[in-house]
Amino acid sequence: MTLAAEVLGTPLPAWRSDDVTMLEDMAMRWLSDEIAPDYERFEKQEMVDRAAWEKAGAAGLLCASMPEEYGGAGGTYAHEAVIAEALGRVGVDGFGIALHNAIVAPYILHYGSEEQKKKWLPKLATGELIGAIAMTEPGAGSDLQGVKTRAEKDGNHYRINGSKTFITNGQLANLIIVVAKTDPQKGAKGTSLMIVETDEVDGFERGRNLDKVGLKANDTSELFFNDVRIPTANMLGAEEGQGFIQLMQQLPQERLLIANQAISMIERALAVTIDYVKERKAFGKAVIDFQNTQFKLAELKSEAVMARVFVDHCVDQHLKGELTPTTASMAKYLLTDLQCKVADECVQLHGGYGYMNEYPIARMFRDARVQRIYGGTNEIMKLLIARSL
Repeated sequence: MTLAAEVLGTPLPAWRSDDVTMLEDMAMRWLSDEIAPDYERFEKQEMVDRAAWEKAGAAGLLCASMPEEYGGAGGTYAHEAVIAEALGRVGVDGFGIALHNAIVAPYILHYGSEEQKKKWLPKLATGELIGAIAMTEPGAGSDLQGVKTRAEKDGNHYRINGSKTFITNGQLANLIIVVAKTDPQKGAKGTSLMIVETDEVDGFERGRNLDKVGLKANDTSELFFNDVRIPTANMLGAEEGQGFIQLMQQLPQERLLIANQAISMIERALAVTIDYVKERKAFGKAVIDFQNTQFKLAELKSEAVMARVFVDHCVDQHLKGELTPTTASMAKYLLTDLQCKVADECVQLHGGYGYMNEYPIARMFRDARVQRIYGGTNEIMKLLIARSL
């Protein structure tokens, strides 16, 4: 039984079929056994061991939604959603497999040639290749049209020059989708997506593993491309200039993924807090017996139930091919705002202990904050929603 059913009392949605639920149970057990025991060490070294990725691949937790002919498990986004939620429920949110599975691999599946899919997807499924997508630059965040990185054609190669920052999986990734301008004069229509296999090129450099407030176990990096030469066959799409459209088509799934991650933390934060206030005594009685505690948790539970129902609706719409960019933006914005609210209120209900790193709620408080920024800031989400009015 999921935390949604245990804590919130919501029924399982139709998209959580028997095989999806079985995968969720397996993922939670595997993450609890294989990742959680080492997670403090991963947080301290600010990176998950590469061996953990290979173990995840062997366990079937990489590329679950990729077709079997390309090394995947032949599932759907529903399978990726429960893997992403399992990360949050176990409390190992910094293990970057959700981005690898549900963001990087789909670009290759949807826009790659048959040769590209056969070359890269099986290695992503085993963990031999670890994926990243390099959009953000020092001077271009949510404004993807402001990207300055260039990819200039040079015979049967492209030469890539530029820098990226805040790149998830940046220290470990050896397959990176780079958002670059192939024709700066055309604005958004001059953007293309390039695949860089870092082990196969010269001129690629990793910068700092960035010192973040939260999600410490995830390596997040600066990347530098100094005359990096890649074959023209490494461009995604049949012709140049398709990159911006490709990004816009895939961003709704990325934003839904963030919403799935948010609801899993919301549910875990409530679960650990309810347990805590039932055990913690103050003024001679359990903290749960104070009306303020009851009212606060009643409010949070009500909002969490509404959020869970909405997220499940969005997943169902996405599986039918009916999730609109506007609705995906709503899910990302509403769920991450609520995630930060719940984490903050749950810290308060823990009292001073909520501010101690030994308590899970402290890490959730830190890890939640960035969710309102990446994938497009929540302010950008509101702009996108406003355009539909």
